[in-house]
Amino acid sequence: MPISPSALAQLPVRRLTVADLLACADLSENRGWLREEHKWGLLLSAGTGYGIDDPDGDGLLACCVVTSYGSGPEGPELAAVGMVLVAQRYARRGVGRRLMRHVLDEAGETPLTLHATANGRPLYEELGFAEIGRAEMVKGRFTGAVPAPDVAVRPVTAEDLQEVLRLDREVFGLDRTPLITRLPAFADHLRVAVEDGAIIGFAAAWPNMDTHVVGPLIARDTATAQALVASLGAATNRPLRTDVDLRHTELLGWLKENGLDPVITNAVMVRSLPDLPGDLDRRFAPLTVAAG
Repeated sequence: MPISPSALAQLPVRRLTVADLLACADLSENRGWLREEHKWGLLLSAGTGYGIDDPDGDGLLACCVVTSYGSGPEGPELAAVGMVLVAQRYARRGVGRRLMRHVLDEAGETPLTLHATANGRPLYEELGFAEIGRAEMVKGRFTGAVPAPDVAVRPVTAEDLQEVLRLDREVFGLDRTPLITRLPAFADHLRVAVEDGAIIGFAAAWPNMDTHVVGPLIARDTATAQALVASLGAATNRPLRTDVDLRHTELLGWLKENGLDPVITNAVMVRSLPDLPGDLDRRFAPLTVAAG
């Protein structure tokens, strides 16, 4: 028997843990997304998951993850909302709105950001989010047909970590140590770009189903970003995937010349702040759009 709208509105929202990883992956699959279990493991350990259990006992009815950054006197300085999913049989019945309102209540005064699909954008606008940019996902086998500029790139070492954290905080604008320190274990390949002994950029390639996702991609300039991607592309025989801010037209054009095709463009949205912090000129791709 279908659940009434009033009954759906009363279903409790609970915190998720890494024990809910497979249920989250099942829900992803239910909506035609990839299972992405490796990514779910990172998000549920580094962030805060929220879910609504299906009253029929069939896993999760809805879920999302919130990843917080910085530490101000009133709490986190920014939080990213991602992986907002509602089971197909409960779609367009107000469940996503209920889950997001719970997230907003939990966030309080903390500014929020998210990447929105065309389908999700109307709800987020209704909830006070505004578009401040767009990002394009590209995917394909990196050919290297158009070489990268000659910038020195090497694998990261343990001694590099503090400098990577410093650079990341400078460019991202907030401390995200809990996420960045997980990269050596999470990613298959982690590279730094160097000049005169100083780190001027870093990037990771982490496994996601049959691809390697390039992210985060932090670099002094486009040439450095290209050198980092080329190094990662040479290290894997899997297709690459990444999400690049549309403002970085030169990098996007170069990636497409090297075999990566457009997949989808999403809106970058914020709530309770005019724009994202940090230096967007050096911020080429996120670790994942689900974590901002």
